[in-house]
Amino acid sequence: MSVDSQRDLVFIPTASASPNFYGGLRPGDNRYANSVLALRAQTGELVWHYQTIHHDIWDWDLPTHPLLVDVTTESGKRPIVIALGKTGMVYTFHRDSGDPYFDIEEREVPTDGILGDQLSPTQPFPVKPPPLVRQGITPDDAWGVTPYEREACREMIASARYGGMFTPMSTKGSIMYPQVGGGANWGGGAFDPERNILIVPVAQVPFYVKLIPEENVDKDLAKTPMAGNPMGPPGLIKGTKYGLQQKPLLSPLYTPCTEPPWSMLVAVDMVEGEILWKKPFGKIDKLSPLPIGFEWGTPFAGGAITTAGGLIFIGATADERFRAFDIETGEKLLEMKAPTAAMATPMTYMANGRQYVVIATGGHMWNYPNGISDELIAYALPENLIE
Repeated sequence: MSVDSQRDLVFIPTASASPNFYGGLRPGDNRYANSVLALRAQTGELVWHYQTIHHDIWDWDLPTHPLLVDVTTESGKRPIVIALGKTGMVYTFHRDSGDPYFDIEEREVPTDGILGDQLSPTQPFPVKPPPLVRQGITPDDAWGVTPYEREACREMIASARYGGMFTPMSTKGSIMYPQVGGGANWGGGAFDPERNILIVPVAQVPFYVKLIPEENVDKDLAKTPMAGNPMGPPGLIKGTKYGLQQKPLLSPLYTPCTEPPWSMLVAVDMVEGEILWKKPFGKIDKLSPLPIGFEWGTPFAGGAITTAGGLIFIGATADERFRAFDIETGEKLLEMKAPTAAMATPMTYMANGRQYVVIATGGHMWNYPNGISDELIAYALPENLIE
């Protein structure tokens, strides 16, 4: 959550209603789920709210704290709230009223999902900024390092239900793009108030989700710890007649079935609502059979910070590196090896006239060979370089 003490407001992002992937037990839009709530801090009174996904069956909650920023325009400062979604969309609101800062429009989406699950006929789409990640997929989007991989991916997409980002669930399998990991996720974004630039790390790897009739689910495997989780056996969706299989859409050689980059750092001009630049985020050298550092993007967990000097500092990636970028151009200025993945958001402070940036190293992804560390590392320029 985020607090505006001057306005006596607390801004809270909410998750999707349970269970994920099948909403037949919870008809309607599921009010207050997938929403930004503005509460009066002293009383808990609801001042305003906005729902970003109606009747969410895709696990596209708002995974991170809202950003409270002042955007400087020709007519003055505009205090707004920025909510980042797993969809890759950026939702913006006036802080006092909850009215959209950049317009948001309801667009028609498919409703022909699983029998008994009444989907919303429309969903909110911000007019600006554009989506930060690709949305929707067809067999023509299949990709692979080799023709064999590409054809295998094409067949997997073609055999499932595919289409736009709000493709419903199905018993033949559906392709989610973006997936449950984002778009944006934990760690959220960072904002430079001098330059009105929003920075967001995002992922764009497709996901395969299949609902399986209960009678076809192995009941013993469904009791194991990984059942129903990515790469685990199908698990039962409690209270329903379905089991769940979910996994990243990967080729037989375990590369994502869509063209890289699979994660990016994105900069957005919050005055114009336009994307300034996108840069691949993370090297795959620890996944490749050869130590080749293609910057195709890796899994990540963590956020960025910005500095008055126009720098972005971020760890987050599973490739065990800490980086700095020029906020205006996206040029990478620094890349340092860390003891393991620094899956946290950095912090910065001044001491004796010198600025430090600190990051906690630790965390790992299930599909990435990470080391183990509990170190806190502080970086600073050499004293002889400081004027």
